[in-house]
Amino acid sequence: MPKTSLKHQLYVVIFGTHTKAGRAFDIALIIAILTSLVILVLESLPSVMVEWSAQLRYCEYFFTALFTVEYLLRLYCSPKPRSYATSFYGIIDLLAILPTYIAIFFPSVAFMGVVRLLRVMRIFRVLKLVRYLQDSNILLRSLLMAKRKIFIFFNTVAILVTILGSLIYVIEGPANGFTSIPQSIYWAIVTITTVGYGDLVPQTALGKGIASLTMLLGYSILAVPTGIITAELNNEMKSHRTLVKCPNCSKSGHESDALHCKHCGSELAEPDERVVAGKEN
Repeated sequence: MPKTSLKHQLYVVIFGTHTKAGRAFDIALIIAILTSLVILVLESLPSVMVEWSAQLRYCEYFFTALFTVEYLLRLYCSPKPRSYATSFYGIIDLLAILPTYIAIFFPSVAFMGVVRLLRVMRIFRVLKLVRYLQDSNILLRSLLMAKRKIFIFFNTVAILVTILGSLIYVIEGPANGFTSIPQSIYWAIVTITTVGYGDLVPQTALGKGIASLTMLLGYSILAVPTGIITAELNNEMKSHRTLVKCPNCSKSGHESDALHCKHCGSELAEPDERVVAGKEN
């Protein structure tokens, strides 16, 4: 779209973060989201609703109208409205405003129970904050890159808790509360994650030995997913820095929001040209 058009200007403000208007828009939207969440929490307090129900309802209508305008503007200025509407953030934006409209159009007693549940879905507004956290895309990409390793890790843990649960079931048995293998696997999960509810406790010496082994395994296992994600995050941050190259000395290693080369001091490409195009939902 032409850079001088209203649609492009709205696109830079709404989807971009490297202009003053874009940053101001993001900050204002974050404040609105947090304020609407505070209202949602207050609506769950009976003592507050007795005195302030009307005021809170009007505030909710205001924020719903505000987020509806934002959603429509995103559809309008997006180069691919259908892609935005079906994207993760597009669906979250829609879920954030739908409950209030459902409550307006279906206020009958038969629907009140469902409406109350749907209104709690306004908590999805907090997910809109992810879009405005710096480097959130790097974290998401790191998680995606590590998904196979994490999947293998969880499979290994699932096998371990199945084996340990089966062993404790054979050793302890129904007499000590381990009435079934699923119940025993539940105990193994609680123990290996070091939660330790204490509702199931081995009574025999051998059972206590299995429990001790399970707890020690838990401490060893907890560090594995952290290491996997940290390694992928480090790799992703390194590759992200190499994408921004200086047009003068051609050296990379710059941050995504850097304005000047840290090696020769030359100006880098405008941040909007580097980042805004990649922020399309």
